Amino acid sequence: MTSDPKGYYTETFPAPGLRQIFRHITGHNEQGQSVFLHSDHGDHYRLMVEKQAVANILYSTRETPVDLNDNVDIQKAKAEEPPFHYQSGSIVRMIDFGPGVESPLHRAMTIDYGIVVEGVFELLLDSDEKRIMRQGDICVQRATAHKWKNITGNGTLPGRMMWVLLDCKPVIGADGKKVEGDLGDLKKEYVGRGTY
Repeated sequence: MTSDPKGYYTETFPAPGLRQIFRHITGHNEQGQSVFLHSDHGDHYRLMVEKQAVANILYSTRETPVDLNDNVDIQKAKAEEPPFHYQSGSIVRMIDFGPGVESPLHRAMTIDYGIVVEGVFELLLDSDEKRIMRQGDICVQRATAHKWKNITGNGTLPGRMMWVLLDCKPVIGADGKKVEGDLGDLKKEYVGRGTY
């Protein structure tokens, strides 16, 4: 991610100026009734863009369908921070962006549901097409090259987005060749963390 430094730094989630979120995980009690197992803020955080953004992994699964028996999925999600995405799995990632922070152009071999939680963002594709997204707007990224820019308050306020990343089958381009993922400068944020 690149940014226009404005003296905005974060040390943890949430980023300054954004509210703390709660994650509620449900399960079953011994009588088979639905119950809340955990209410917390998530297990894994990653500071990014020289501390001008922070990612919070709300949940991840390593396979589809997911094994929910004996809370195996909860144990796996808590055990370690996931890579950018899991093949055959899922990741729910929330990122707090500092004012004016912009991601590099990147493409993940996933289908991503991107939701603006707080603020206003510009979504730019490699064709130079762009859209402005506001709170509640959703983008379905289908293994396409794109970048995000937080333009909340004309680039003076923090913003927050959430993505649900799911694996996809190989994508074949118009030229008949397999499309490859490329995180660009984001790659350094996930070195040693697996697939993208």
